[in-house]
Parts: sequence; structure tokens; C-alpha cells
Amino acid sequence: MRVLCVFGTRPEAIKMAPVIRELRRYPDLFETRVCVTAQHREMLDQVLNLFSIQPDIDLNLMEPDQALSELTSRVITTMTRVLEQERPDWVLIQGDTTTVMATALAAFYLRIPVGHVEAGLRTRDRYNPFPEEINRRLVGVLATYHFAPTQTAKEALLAEGVPADSIVVTGNTVVDALYWILGQPPSEQSRQIFDELGLGNKDCKIVLVTAHRRESFGQRFESLCRGLRRLVERNPDVYLIYPVHMNPNVRGPVYRILAGHERIRLVEPLPYETFVRLMDVAYIVLTDSGGIQEEAPVLGKPVLVLREKTERPEVIDAGVAKLVGTDEERIVTEAERLLHDVDAYQAMAKVGSLFGDGHAAERIVQTLLGMVEDDKLKKR
Repeated sequence: MRVLCVFGTRPEAIKMAPVIRELRRYPDLFETRVCVTAQHREMLDQVLNLFSIQPDIDLNLMEPDQALSELTSRVITTMTRVLEQERPDWVLIQGDTTTVMATALAAFYLRIPVGHVEAGLRTRDRYNPFPEEINRRLVGVLATYHFAPTQTAKEALLAEGVPADSIVVTGNTVVDALYWILGQPPSEQSRQIFDELGLGNKDCKIVLVTAHRRESFGQRFESLCRGLRRLVERNPDVYLIYPVHMNPNVRGPVYRILAGHERIRLVEPLPYETFVRLMDVAYIVLTDSGGIQEEAPVLGKPVLVLREKTERPEVIDAGVAKLVGTDEERIVTEAERLLHDVDAYQAMAKVGSLFGDGHAAERIVQTLLGMVEDDKLKKR
């Protein structure tokens, strides 16, 4: 079976890496090819190096501050040519990016089956997250097979009329990647970064922040930044670390509002391995990222979600995360509650994974192996 794995951003690469590694355990059964669109160039390359993935095809489609319509048209056009040349038996995609949606559409036009890793996540609000919610819904229609991370995700697909026999609950491959990282010794690069941040000699509570959502750009993002600044100013035991996304719509307000405080460290995007280890030493995590909502609970870190809605309701229902949005006052109030109320903190600091046991990639590949066996039987 010729399998083409396609992704474009760092989160996609993190979650596809375990699948690629597992596929390559069966070289006699799978010809595994990797195509990257490089929707996020610098951040993507970090993960490719970490997991020793060498793309067979690198489209390098990233452009500064690119419009969604332009990126979508380039991915469809370019991926169509790639698919015509590669002629894979299956295309595997992951998540909810423009790369995912446009690749699924290009494959559909050529009648090539698509397997969607991390299928079925929904908020039911087309503009939150934007454009990811609609990307996922479209892929839910275009995909042939749906690898749902949880039962909740499977039920969302069933409610949309997706056939039950095309859905497999696998767990989330991000847990596979996280466990793999934690099983390795810290890299020299991580040790150096920890030294530069002074983490070995600080007696404080580390607040780790990531925020970059497109739907928050403008006044909402400025409110978010003001909340972070106030949080540090009001709490002398807080040391805030914020790896700042490359998007200029993020970097502008972040550096204008947050720069210059001795207990706020604005750093460039960190290598994934370093970021995982930083999560592990953080006291709380404030984020609008989807993947971090899945990762932080594995490490027992309470999460305040800087969004109005999440497509991962499992974390809210389990009480390990709370939606706080971008309102300045609410961010400060909810973060201080965790900083000062031990009972509130312990109630959210539950170690465990809601998203699987670290064997999601094995289940995905076993499903594909079943298809290989079925194909052999048909040819007898």
C-alpha cells in the first residue's frame, strides 16, 4: 500500500510523526511517503529534525502574512500535481489546518481515499476556532476513513451522518509523541535554554503562555496581553514565559504590551522537546492552542483556555481546563484563583490523559494493515 502523509504545520507534524514512525515498521507492506506544504516553515522544521523525518516532497508554500484564500488555492493546485505524480493508495492528513482541508479536497477530486487523523472535533460555532472549525467539518465530508481520538469525537461524526464503519476510536497521537519525548533524556539545547531562562535558580511559580488564534486578532488580543501583564504585576511570585508565534498580528501587541518587565520572558518559538519540558515545570498553562489542551493534563498542569469555545470538551467536563476567553479581568481572576487557592489548584491538577494511552498510531496503522489484508484476500 502506497501511503502519502501530508502536513504543513508544527502541530500536524507532532501528531503525524508517531504514525509515520509506525508505518515505517512495516516496509514490506507500506511504501510511506511524506509531503510537507511548510505552511509554517521554521516551526515545522524543528519537529522534522526532532523525529528524524525527511520529507520526500517539500512544497515550501509559506509566504509572509498570507491570506487564507491564497494559501488554499496554492495548496489545492500544488497538491493536485503531487497526487497525480505520486498516485498513492491512501492519503493521510491530521487535524484542521488549511493544508488538511485543501489536501482532502484535491484528493477527493482525484478519487483517492483519505484517512483523517484526529477526526470529529467540533465546537458547532463556525467562527470559533476560525477557520479550523469549518476545515474540520469539510474534511468530515471529504474523508474516507475517520480516526477519532475520543468517543465524543466519534459521536460528533455519527451525528453528522458519517457511517459508523468508517470511524475508529484510536486515542490522540499527541499522547504518543509526548510519551516518546518524556522517555528521552533532555537535549543539550533544552538544558541551555533552561539555563538562559534562569529556571534552575528561580523560586517562583512559572506561568506558561501560548496565544496566537486568528479569531482573537485586534482588540481581543490586546485585552489578553493586558491581562497577562496585570497578572505578573499583581503577583510577585509569578514568572511568565511566552514563546511568541511568528505571525506579526501576534508579535505586535505582545511586544508592545508585555516587553520590558523583569518577570516576563518573551522568547522565540521553542523546540517541541524543550516546550514539553517547560510544560512539565510550569505551575499553570494559559493557552489558546488545541494540542496543549491535550498535552498539559497528561503532565497534571491546570489549563486556562484563552478562547470562548473549545473543540475538546473532554478537558472542560473533566475539570482539568477552564474557558476564560480573552477578557483582561477574567484572565487575572481565574489565574489568581489557581495561584492562591490550593484546593482549586489541586482540583484541576489531575495527572492523566483523556486522549489515549500512547498507542494511537498503532491502532491507526493496524486499521490500514487490515485493509492490506482485505485487499490480498480480494486478489486471491
